[in-house]
Amino acid sequence: MTLTNGTPAAAPENTLSPILEAKRLVKTFGRVVGLDGVSLALYPGEVLAIIGDNGAGKSTLIKCLTGAEIPDEGEIFLDGKPVHFKRPQDARAAGIETVYQNLAVSPALDVAANLYLGREIRKAGILGSVFRVLDTKGMRQSARQGLNDLGISTLQDVTSPVENLSGGQRQAVAVARAAAFGSKVVVLDEPTAALGVRESNQVLQLVRNLRDKGIPVILISHNMPHVFDVADRIHIQRLGKKAATITPQSHSMTDAVAIMTGAATA
Repeated sequence: MTLTNGTPAAAPENTLSPILEAKRLVKTFGRVVGLDGVSLALYPGEVLAIIGDNGAGKSTLIKCLTGAEIPDEGEIFLDGKPVHFKRPQDARAAGIETVYQNLAVSPALDVAANLYLGREIRKAGILGSVFRVLDTKGMRQSARQGLNDLGISTLQDVTSPVENLSGGQRQAVAVARAAAFGSKVVVLDEPTAALGVRESNQVLQLVRNLRDKGIPVILISHNMPHVFDVADRIHIQRLGKKAATITPQSHSMTDAVAIMTGAATA
């Protein structure tokens, strides 16, 4: 969609209230400015992509939203209420799950154990409360159900060690874990960076499935075709600032790259 003078139209305004919102975030590292007054809004049931060149502030922005960094200035709101995350555990407790590029899965454990890693379920009664025996059967049943709910058909055996899985399957495990416990927001950091075409398509389908389940997703990616394939809106970072927020309908990939590099403005 373009205006009569040929200029791309701006992204349409969302009439819903943001589920996650950042206002005027500032983060500096000595004399280096990581974020310079960046604002962002994530709405229910959408995929918001964040793109930008190296050093644009994408990672710093995500770290501030997920508790890995504390902003020097600005405010973060979850469901309209101000939040102050001092560590990633605070964000996770609030319902924000992050899948980093290195996945953080344990290769020696099976699929079910990885899904419940750090959140293991104990058996009922004295076995669980006193002897701390894990409910392995229950976790495996829940893991199978969770994978089925997400439409993940490539992980039929939840007892298989993760070290035996392909890169795409490992990414699916990490995404499934985030979806299982990310009651508010799921953040995916370069989820297809090290994957082939077939496995990348599987992960992109997982992103769509999360959106269809009503879970909003923040997707950080350098892959423009992937971004334009699944994103509802695209937040563009440049030199620590928000350069624009666009949509795949209002702008082309060429427009996005031009804004990202400073060759054009929104």
